[in-house]
Amino acid sequence: MPFTSLPGLDLLATPVILLDASGQVCYLNQAAEGLLMISSRNILGHKLHELLPSLGHLDSLVKSAHKEDMGFVEHELTLRKHEGIPLVINCIGTPVHGDHEGVLLELRPIDQQRRIAREERLLQDQLINRELIRNLAHEIRNPLGGIRGAAQLLERELNDPSLKEYTQVIRKEADRLHVLMDKLLSPVRIPQSLPVNIHEVLERVRSLIHAEFPDGIRIIRDYDTSLPEIAGDREQLIQAVLNIVRNAAQALEGKGEIRLRSRASRQITLAKKRYRLALLIDIIDNGPGIPEALQTRMFHPLVSGRDGGSGIGLMLAQTFINQHQGLIECESYPGRTCFSLILPVPDTELTTANN
Repeated sequence: MPFTSLPGLDLLATPVILLDASGQVCYLNQAAEGLLMISSRNILGHKLHELLPSLGHLDSLVKSAHKEDMGFVEHELTLRKHEGIPLVINCIGTPVHGDHEGVLLELRPIDQQRRIAREERLLQDQLINRELIRNLAHEIRNPLGGIRGAAQLLERELNDPSLKEYTQVIRKEADRLHVLMDKLLSPVRIPQSLPVNIHEVLERVRSLIHAEFPDGIRIIRDYDTSLPEIAGDREQLIQAVLNIVRNAAQALEGKGEIRLRSRASRQITLAKKRYRLALLIDIIDNGPGIPEALQTRMFHPLVSGRDGGSGIGLMLAQTFINQHQGLIECESYPGRTCFSLILPVPDTELTTANN
């Protein structure tokens, strides 16, 4: 029998779902409604797997828990909420007796813990990769000048015009590599800290993408215009956002939809520092998604999922956002890829997080 309200559980910040002895949902509190983005009226009286198929295997655990009067714990379950957005949770099942006979499920999101661990790992990788790339770029850059100069001198000595084609190839390839080395070395520039309106950054990127892909790409703006300015380097932020949006447009092959969304994110921890407020910029496309094999490596240098790609666009974007004490995260599956740029508002820093 469904219950419209259980005051004690309604006060909890932890999302809970109460299942009866048959496994039907008879109650969920407000925190669970918010977490799952679903209304009570749409789930009461249904089996859990009917509305949340990814939790279907819990039906047998619930029956066993009720029958044997023994709880259970399931770690790192992935479910899909509204718009197919994945959510990773730990689930604790506890048999309950009395007026509300059944099993109580506690859903504990662990995305925050996973994000902090991933952030620490990513920052460490960034430091190692940056030092490696800088050293490699310096080692390559020096002989490139000699190769180009030698090809230029050789070209002057050649009497056969057809042979000059080969020296021109050497010069052009040397120039191309020189540009690549410059890009690899560019993140060492210290960002210029000035007031920046993030929506001006997004609008600049939107106009550049429209000019580059005039037909077929639809860019939807979904802005929270109440967001405050941040202190940052406007050009670096434009380049970071542009690299991601351009990747999305290329993945769409010039036909599809890109959504630029800005929101406030409160009480967030970045680089072990706690902030009252951060800006959350989502870049969402409806393209084919990023291959799973690339998702753990896509911010590494010289890793690209596109033929002809240099593999440094996302690395530079992550580096520029890191220099603003922020972070880029990504969730991708066929039909939806979302890059989230998290930029803290520095004057809202609270304290240093404990290890």
